Amino acid sequence: METKKAIDILKMAILMEKRGFAFYSTVAENTANPEISHIFHVMAEEETKHVKFLSDQFVHYEKEHKFSTANLLALENEEFANLILSEDIKQKISSSGFEAAAISAAIDFEKRAIEVYSKQAGETGDENEKALYQWLADWEKGHLKILNDIDNELKEKIWNDNQFWPF
Repeated sequence: METKKAIDILKMAILMEKRGFAFYSTVAENTANPEISHIFHVMAEEETKHVKFLSDQFVHYEKEHKFSTANLLALENEEFANLILSEDIKQKISSSGFEAAAISAAIDFEKRAIEVYSKQAGETGDENEKALYQWLADWEKGHLKILNDIDNELKEKIWNDNQFWPF
């Protein structure tokens, strides 16, 4: 891979993760619900890990002109994978409220990250770079699944509460 392109992609990825951190932190600080705040704090922590990891890759690539074979599994966070939406939280979230809008925006963030990382993984011939971006895409897919699950549960609650069923 051309050095400038690799550096530009890493810069873009770091910026994308920093924006995610800023967004998730803001939501965590501005929600009145402590459980929703916790979910978004955990997501912000995930973005911080991504920034650190990508920054380390950036420094390594600038020095060596290749990607490192980092231990990707060491970055995984079980706390995020275990996040669930309790019945109490579902009762407190309005479909048109701040938290529901934040979850929707977070879904868009994660989809964009998956798109960027998957595209780069598919375009590179460098096996270390491919592994890095595929791993990041998969990690973001895990985030997206949890957010989609939360969003779907909220929709079900709203539909049931409003008897929005065609039968």
